[in-house]
Amino acid sequence: MNILAFNILQTFAKLAKESGFGGFIAAGGWMNLIMVVIACVLLYLGIVKKFEPLLLVGIAFGCLLANVSYFPGLSAELNQTNALYHPELWEAFLDHASPYYHSYGHVLSNAGLLDIFYIGVKAGLYPSLIFMGVGAMTDFGPLISNPKSLLLGAAAQLGVFVAFFGAILLGFTGPQAASIGIIGGADGPTAIFLTNKLAPELLGAIAIAAYSYMALIPLIQPPLMKLFTSKENRKIKMVQTREVTKTEKIIFPIIVSIFVILLLPSTAPLIGCLMLGNLFRECGVTDRLSDTVQNALMNIVTIMLATSVGATMVASNFLRWETIKIIVLGLVAFGISTVGGLAGGNIMCKLTGRKVNPLIGSAGVSAVPMAARVSQMVGQKENPSNFLLMHAMGPNVAGVIGSAIAAGFLLAVFG
Repeated sequence: MNILAFNILQTFAKLAKESGFGGFIAAGGWMNLIMVVIACVLLYLGIVKKFEPLLLVGIAFGCLLANVSYFPGLSAELNQTNALYHPELWEAFLDHASPYYHSYGHVLSNAGLLDIFYIGVKAGLYPSLIFMGVGAMTDFGPLISNPKSLLLGAAAQLGVFVAFFGAILLGFTGPQAASIGIIGGADGPTAIFLTNKLAPELLGAIAIAAYSYMALIPLIQPPLMKLFTSKENRKIKMVQTREVTKTEKIIFPIIVSIFVILLLPSTAPLIGCLMLGNLFRECGVTDRLSDTVQNALMNIVTIMLATSVGATMVASNFLRWETIKIIVLGLVAFGISTVGGLAGGNIMCKLTGRKVNPLIGSAGVSAVPMAARVSQMVGQKENPSNFLLMHAMGPNVAGVIGSAIAAGFLLAVFG
């Protein structure tokens, strides 16, 4: 009887030691607990507050899964058996001196579920497919009818480079600073694509910052829009743009692909997929492909991208001072990009004799179509008869192209 009781106690002791609850008690387990709380907060923001829910819910749950299955304080054997994501596996894979460098066989044989998902991030597959979906869902007509919008999209990349130099001053390396700066483009897939290439150790923090600020556009941009534009200019009504022909819409993605990719070959995955998706939409003979890209493919990729990026938010990688710096720099980058777009809008307003409402400049950040909707909302508050949405879509689409070009430039310099 005593032997039976002893065996039962041993069994319970082993379960307690090897369980995830034991991991919270082990050295460093409190950090995992904090990350679980952060994941729950992000789930609340995504589900209740509807902050970019299609991505934030997946990112938050990926973070939750990673931090309840992987505990640095537990043995490597237990982590290998239970964990869904293994940061040390990818660190070895990225280490040129490691025997596992460029060895996908090792990754696959020792991987958890989220490690498998993460291969799509490492290969740059998911961000490119997201861009294809964005291209298929977006009408480039407003940009084609008003090519000057490209200048506003370019002006709205100002925050990328200001934040880059700010990150350098705060002690980040060049590749890390480039990854942080791209948050200013307000383009989550581009931020993930560039960070994965240049600073994968910062991926979780940068992804959260990028998507959080995209979700907070209706809160962040209006005060800046009112501060940097006059009341009279915000009331300006813009005339309807010309109607764009079908031929123009078909030729546009082809020409942009040729020019931009020849200029910056490193932009090929993003620009190529963006323009291919738009060609599916506009050519008139690939409706089934366009529908698949916009719906089924986009939804599947979003699930895999969000959960695998969320998994990189393991406590040992995320709970650092660098994370706070990244979040602050990301906000600065986004704010300055908005101001840069508004400055371009003000200049264009003056040069055209007040035919351009400067509010559309704020849509130069590439959060499609939310930034354009915010321009419409602020303009209509000043003048209820104002309809700026289609005018703002021009700079908005230009911002998507601009952020990809900025990322390609940074990748060419630091890649």
